[in-house]
Amino acid sequence: MKVELQNLTKIFPSRNKKSNEEVVAVSDFTFTIPDGKLVGLLGPSGCGKSTTLYMISGLQNPTSGKIFFGDEDVTELSPENRGIGLVFQNYALYPHMTVKQNILFPLQNLKGADKMTKEQMLERAYQAAKLVQIDELMDRKPSELSGGQQQRVAIARALVKMPRVLLLDEPLSNLDARLRLQTREEIRRIQKETGITTIFVTHDQEEAMSISDVIVVMKLGVVQQTGKPQEIYDNPINLFVAKFLGTPPINVFAGAVRAGALYIGDDKVLDVPGVDDREVYVGIRPEGFIPAADGALVCKLSNVEVMGRDVSIVSYNDSMLTPTVRSIVDADYKIDITAENVRFNLKPHKVFLFDKETEKRIYFGDQKAPAAAEEN
Repeated sequence: MKVELQNLTKIFPSRNKKSNEEVVAVSDFTFTIPDGKLVGLLGPSGCGKSTTLYMISGLQNPTSGKIFFGDEDVTELSPENRGIGLVFQNYALYPHMTVKQNILFPLQNLKGADKMTKEQMLERAYQAAKLVQIDELMDRKPSELSGGQQQRVAIARALVKMPRVLLLDEPLSNLDARLRLQTREEIRRIQKETGITTIFVTHDQEEAMSISDVIVVMKLGVVQQTGKPQEIYDNPINLFVAKFLGTPPINVFAGAVRAGALYIGDDKVLDVPGVDDREVYVGIRPEGFIPAADGALVCKLSNVEVMGRDVSIVSYNDSMLTPTVRSIVDADYKIDITAENVRFNLKPHKVFLFDKETEKRIYFGDQKAPAAAEEN
């Protein structure tokens, strides 16, 4: 089921009686979610991602704009008539019911032409349970299950109605690291097996990048960039997107362009043809550093962390705007941990320039703006 959002806006009234300033939670959100794809809404707390999800579900009404499921305008439809499955962060299971009863509950409320026999409901419930691999736990109660198992019950309950659209609101936040990894892999498997159009809300960029077909990066209610995860990582449209995606995060420096060359401090680190003289922010991905005895960028060496196949070099530079400079290099590089300084050359495609005032991307050399950015 294709989901189309047209100029979706949500404005909440002010809580401050003195200022009376309205809060724009989502501003003019226009986006089409392709049929059968998993789309991640990604951003920090307060960016409007959950509000967007609740408008799609019908739990909140948009201030303006339209929502379409396929060719059907569902903007005014109640949640129960939209054909959605919704999974919350806190599972929202009924504690006095067994797993089977929790999964059956949505089917027992169907009326009219949708009403099912007891045998049909049981068959559907076991199909959903088997899909999320909890069919052997049907007689247990939520208190007898692990966090990951409870989340699977919640997903089965959402799937049992065979929804047109599956909505997941931070479904992994309450799980520990190992369960989070396992459960997100399960969500991706289930989505692929069912082919249900799925919208996944998260503040965790690693989650979004690992399982989404497309991600939407949001900030203060405004869509910053949309695209495939790797494409956005490789080609961020502004400093916010560059900083939000990536683990370890991107290294940011104060720099300047003079006569077609990029300077960080007094070090001439890279040729940047086509860029006018100006002060800039310089973003360098951790994997964009090449250790070299005569490297152009000089940093003060702090620590070398061996991580098996990779080595993480922690260093400092007077022009850095992030707490440290973290460089990820191949373990084949031999770093003298007794040295005072470490020198690097830079990979041009891993170096991004940003305007110091607007924080928008400045492209140089062979770099090109992503298609979505050109359209905007």
